[in-house]
Amino acid sequence: MSSTTHERPSTTDGTVRADVVIIGGGLGGVAAAIAVCRSGRTAVLTEETDWLGGQLTSQAVPPDEHPWVEQFGVTASYRALRDGIRDHYRRVYPLRQEAAALPDLNPGAGRVSKLCHEPRVAVAVIDELLQPYRSAGRLTVLLEQRPVAAGSDGDRCTDVTVEGPDGRHTRLVGAFVLDATETGEVLPLAGVEHVVGAEARSEHDEPHAPETAQPGNQQGITFCFAVSHHEGEDHTIDRPSMYDFWRSYQPDFWPAPLLGFLAPDPRTLEAHPRTFEPNPDTDPLAVSADQSADAGDKELWGFRRILARKLFTEGAFDSDICLVNWPLNDYWLKPVIGTGEDRAADSATAEQAVHEARQLSLSVLYWLQAEAPRADGGTGFPGLKLRGDVTGGEDGLAKAPYIRESRRIKAVTTIREQDVAAEIVGVTGRTRYRDSVGVGSYRLDLHPSTGGDNYVDVPSVPFEIPLGALVPRRVRNVLPAGKDLGTTHITNGCYRLHPVEWNVGEVAGALAVHCIEHGLDPQDVQADDDRFTVFAAELDRAGVERHWPEVQGY
Repeated sequence: MSSTTHERPSTTDGTVRADVVIIGGGLGGVAAAIAVCRSGRTAVLTEETDWLGGQLTSQAVPPDEHPWVEQFGVTASYRALRDGIRDHYRRVYPLRQEAAALPDLNPGAGRVSKLCHEPRVAVAVIDELLQPYRSAGRLTVLLEQRPVAAGSDGDRCTDVTVEGPDGRHTRLVGAFVLDATETGEVLPLAGVEHVVGAEARSEHDEPHAPETAQPGNQQGITFCFAVSHHEGEDHTIDRPSMYDFWRSYQPDFWPAPLLGFLAPDPRTLEAHPRTFEPNPDTDPLAVSADQSADAGDKELWGFRRILARKLFTEGAFDSDICLVNWPLNDYWLKPVIGTGEDRAADSATAEQAVHEARQLSLSVLYWLQAEAPRADGGTGFPGLKLRGDVTGGEDGLAKAPYIRESRRIKAVTTIREQDVAAEIVGVTGRTRYRDSVGVGSYRLDLHPSTGGDNYVDVPSVPFEIPLGALVPRRVRNVLPAGKDLGTTHITNGCYRLHPVEWNVGEVAGALAVHCIEHGLDPQDVQADDDRFTVFAAELDRAGVERHWPEVQGY
């Protein structure tokens, strides 16, 4: 077998060995680490920022979940994460007695999720979940490390090299490598066949796919930020350097300037005004967070609120805390994932995209503080305070941009629009897989893209996660552990959310351990019914729900 090295740095300053190497400390990476370590095996987990948790923490996005999440439809370990977050608020925060007693406590009373909360709380709970494995010596966590190279020997990845902020390199060696990065960074380094952007309609016959392949057509990214509001105070930030550009920018498919309260309804594309009223005098206990009944995104303050002051004892907080992840600050001018033909140019484009996305979010904040129309006829909300202490970012924004779309492996099984779209399979239809390893449910929700597309937001049905979507066609020991599984550009829209990413990561970790202990490759487990049955029983015992419940009479 031939041996190759992809972009190996000239020097390395150390080697770390473990049974499983997990690159990326988002939700998928954390779940993978738990699955590996609870089996008694060892793992090394790396993360580019200094917070584990990815879209839930460093990207500051409250969990997007299906409406039945409190009863079923997630793995047991994901439920432990959710329970831990609620327990943290009950133990640490001065909750009103009636709020603390709620089994389904929603600390932010946001409408986007039944569990809206601050990013730092999730960081603390994730650290608690991982601490026993770190103390046992099974888990090594390396923060502020990014992958820069990988070695290959035939159809196997031999090692991954990561680089720290000081330029030092660490070589990571394990029997399996799991890619849990936000953009599938390991895939090109390790030579894993993958897809970027939108596939041509002819490839999978998807109704919403473009006629020709568009690798540069990727969902927009968002730099989220948190604000509180303090009447009579002035917290107006300095005018952002790109404010004039963003203040006048109006996409062809947008009904008004982007910095404004008139935006498309994602589901109908009709122009619809948004309202914004900081700290409304409403009862947070009356909020119903069910996007299947009401998208809830027309009233901006309460949509992604992550702390509702009225759930806590009087005087504990003088303002709600609101998470800004709105139509106003989605960025789609340049892609963050390149095609790989010119990596230097790809890197420069991605860097510029991140800079411009930051400037957009800062411009949204400045516009809100200085120019946004108020219900009383005035303009501006200078009392809006940027809460970098909540999100942890140096400039007051989230530590990292919210990345909706990753590179995706060319998998044994590709999940297509026809497998999940309600208008194709029927509202009570299901695509069932003999190798299902999890479940999820979310609309096919694609945000405006770098290819000039408006929202693509269509109903979908509860779905299963086939093991074949986690298995590369060729490479034997690299597995996706996040958004880089075998979806298309279209189906990524419903497989990219928090509980599904966790499920994918947990199964990837469990599969790596199963293959190590039985001397198998992932392809062997997926293709053979008897071998899959053995693996599926392990998932069942771990509390991985592999099928949606069927409620019948008796």
